[in-house]
Amino acid sequence: MQTAVIDDYPTRNRTNCVSVSRPDPVVWGSATGPLDAPAVAEYDRRGFHTVDALLPAHDVGNLLDETARLGRDLADDERVVREAGSGDVRSVFDVHRLSGTVAEIVRRPEIAGIARQLLGSAVYIHQSRLNVKPGFRGGPFYWHSDFETWHAEDGMPRPRALSISVALTENYGYNGGLMIMPGSHRTFVSCAGTTPDDYYRQSLVTHVPPTGSPDEDTLTSMAAEHGIATFTGSAGSATVFDANCMHGSNGNITPFPRSNLFVVFNSVENALVEPFSAPRRRPDYLGSRDFTPLHRPEQMR
Repeated sequence: MQTAVIDDYPTRNRTNCVSVSRPDPVVWGSATGPLDAPAVAEYDRRGFHTVDALLPAHDVGNLLDETARLGRDLADDERVVREAGSGDVRSVFDVHRLSGTVAEIVRRPEIAGIARQLLGSAVYIHQSRLNVKPGFRGGPFYWHSDFETWHAEDGMPRPRALSISVALTENYGYNGGLMIMPGSHRTFVSCAGTTPDDYYRQSLVTHVPPTGSPDEDTLTSMAAEHGIATFTGSAGSATVFDANCMHGSNGNITPFPRSNLFVVFNSVENALVEPFSAPRRRPDYLGSRDFTPLHRPEQMR
């Protein structure tokens, strides 16, 4: 039984959604790193920052090849999540461990260095995944705060984490790209409902998860206050966004596929404890408990 850790972000085990101001900072570090001062200020204010060309074309091509290979080679491995009905690959998790290509790319200063800069510490990878939305049938990802899930189901104490989403295909405004409510990262939404055992098996494939997502009234109010930003960009562009941003994406009924690499970095000073609102831990490929700091490239020589 967990007694030593104070829960400053209670969620679930309630009948109604409740919104509270976030007590923690957004930028934990200094301005020293890959991002300049205006970019850091934008991230602090809006909860995200976009980079037009984070990866060159040959890296994007290699990552697309890895996406196809992993979906094929892993077959029925539980790290591969498939769309209900069609069986198309929806997500492949733990890709930084499954692919040497991914492992090398995410450790680069221009990627992991952003996380160190904004989180103000050494970092480790909490989760990595390749998300795929094939043309005509890619499913949506409903509105949610990643931190709400990581806190409730993985035991992440504070939102001292961020995601970097790298576009592997052209992200248009109409093929299911990322949507974020700017400024929503400063409000924590405590969600209604309870967490069933092994809930991840349902939540990862359900288009509107019954637990862990705000109700429609809360989402309507947040959208009226913050608006919705839709991200577009060429393959190789990227968005870094705070763990508590309210975000989601539409389904893809266009002919144009949309694939992205997501890497979640957590501060080593924010290591996971026992889940705050779930019967037991999720598998390690969803919430890693290997808190070993990522080595900088110069430390690996």
